[in-house]
Amino acid sequence: MTEIDIQTEENLRQVFKKFNPYMVWLWRLGFRRWINSWPGVGGRIMVITHTGRKSGLRRQTPLNYAIVDGELYCTAGFGSQSDWYRNILAHPQVEVWLPDGWWAGLAEDASQDARRLALLRQVIIASGVVAPLMGINPHRLSDDEFARVMDGYQLIHIRRTTRLSGSGGPGDLAWIWAPVLLAALLLLFARRRLRK
Repeated sequence: MTEIDIQTEENLRQVFKKFNPYMVWLWRLGFRRWINSWPGVGGRIMVITHTGRKSGLRRQTPLNYAIVDGELYCTAGFGSQSDWYRNILAHPQVEVWLPDGWWAGLAEDASQDARRLALLRQVIIASGVVAPLMGINPHRLSDDEFARVMDGYQLIHIRRTTRLSGSGGPGDLAWIWAPVLLAALLLLFARRRLRK
């Protein structure tokens, strides 16, 4: 990897790190289906809740994912140094927020799976514009080229175990929209009354 490639990757890592909390808020506000409405551009995005390996605190990270033969896969695109990846190695019990539900599951590194490259290709395709931003075109790369590019990528399989519901999951802040809408309507009504 050249120095320019390393700098570009580090810049993208910093952008994602700053943008990720906003993405989690959008999920909490109930936009999960909207976020995933244009996967060719925005990618397929889930939120994974994991436990900090040092702090023991719950952390949330938005990630691109693919479902292949009913199984959930994602990748540590910035390699094995990604904090969330190191956290799931230490504490494999995770929760995932998907557009169609909330699940408890077990995460495992599947980088030794014989289908690794084919599965990674599906995850990278499901990343939308992120792959081209990183200089990867999963549709055009040959298997050998793709294997070379994916050398530092970890493949993660998340085995969903239990469907979850209740508070603390995706859309837990969607209730905010009713008072916001009511306040907007009241302001609009008051403004019209003042004009008369």
